[in-house]
Parts: sequence; structure tokens; C-alpha cells
Amino acid sequence: MKARAAKYGYTVNVVDAARDNAKQQSQVEDFISQKVAAIVLTPYDSQAIGSAIVEANKAGIPVFTADIANAAKDGKVVSHIASDNVQGGGQAGKLMCAGLPGHVGTIAIIDEPEVTSVQDRVKGFKAALKANCPNVTVVADIDGGGERAKASSVMDDILQSHKDLKGVFGINDDSALGASKSVSAAGLSSKIVIVGYDAQPEAQTAIKNGTMYGDAIQHPDQIGAKTIDAIHDYFNGKTPPAKIAVDVGTFTKADAK
Repeated sequence: MKARAAKYGYTVNVVDAARDNAKQQSQVEDFISQKVAAIVLTPYDSQAIGSAIVEANKAGIPVFTADIANAAKDGKVVSHIASDNVQGGGQAGKLMCAGLPGHVGTIAIIDEPEVTSVQDRVKGFKAALKANCPNVTVVADIDGGGERAKASSVMDDILQSHKDLKGVFGINDDSALGASKSVSAAGLSSKIVIVGYDAQPEAQTAIKNGTMYGDAIQHPDQIGAKTIDAIHDYFNGKTPPAKIAVDVGTFTKADAK
């Protein structure tokens, strides 16, 4: 994002809400006070962020969302730039089917259901299971908060309730790595297929080492660049598409270096 912004002569000020909606709302208020030219949001809470977007609208500041969309009825967003999460979830589903012996078994999902991008990932994942390995059954779909420690705790509970579990889909890498920690501690790494989403370096190492099977891999560099392109078009009187999608790939042990 910063590299593409520099190309156009823009300066990017990045702040982290640390998974705190109130903090994110306050950060938007600060940007409005600073009279920035545009605001890019990755909402922590897709519903609650609407009021902050309304305030930016009132101030005449264009708002763009990246990765996670605004799900509130209020607030106007110029363009949403993100991975095609339905397609990406489908990639994760295909990996799960490929990893399960005989393409059968019971699996769990470590979810984060209030996040719109995750909703799409799970939708695509389940559709891919139905199309490619219909004999696979989801026996648990539990909120892990997108956080490693909580995902590990959730995974402990799932392992207690489902002794014959064959696979786990973590909706992001922290979820998958948290699940992997519990599965490894239970001595089940060779028996449970773990698929994640993002393919961050630590997850890639886990895949290389065999404690995870694979990941849907996003391209955040493309999301960032396309976001800046959309802002530049808007500044120059063009109307960017309401949604700009970036395809998601896969990462397995064969891709590890």
C-alpha cells in the first residue's frame, strides 16, 4: 500500500485498533479531525463501524474498506477491496478434501462468525466440501475469536467431544495454529488434517514441518495496491467499482522452500 501510494505522491498513516471497536471508532474521529483526504478501514466489527463511517461521510471524507467489509446499513463506502473470500474458502475446502484419506470423516471449523469476510470463507469452504467430498461432515463450528489462545482452548474442547475427528479448518492462521498446538499436544498431528487461511510465514513453516496440511493464501500486497489505485481514481473523478476482488491461491508442503 505504501509503495503504491508513494508512486502517486500520497502519504499513508497507519494505525492499529488492536481488535478494539471503540479504539477504531476513536481513530476514525482522529482522522476526521486531521482532515485526511481519504480513510481506509479494515473493520474489527463490521456492524458497529457504521456510525464512524457516517461521521466521515458527514465530513466529506471518502471511505474505502479493505479485507473486511462494512455490514452496517448506515454509512457510505466508495469501494471495498478484498480477497474473494468465497473463492478462497473454496480453495481451503478443496485442500481439506485432498488431505482427508478417502475424502471422508468428521471435521470442525474454528470460526469467527461476526466478521463478514469470515462468513464468506466458511460459505465457500462448506460449498467446496459439498461439491468435492460430500461424505465429510462438519460436527463442530465454534467461535475462536480469530485468536490463537482462544482457538487452542476451543480445540481442546472439540477434541474432548469428538474423539474421531479427522480435520480442522481455521478461518485464519492464528485459528489454525492454535488448533495445531492442541492437536500436537494430544499427539494427534498425524491423524488430524489442519487447513488454515492466510499463509503467513509461521503457518508456512508449520505446513513445511507437517503440523498443518495447507493454507488458502491471500495476496495482501495486491489488496493494498488496488486500494490505493481505487483512491487515486476517485480523486481524479472516476468511479471505482463498488467491489474489487483479489483471487486466493493455495499453499501446501509442495510450495514450501
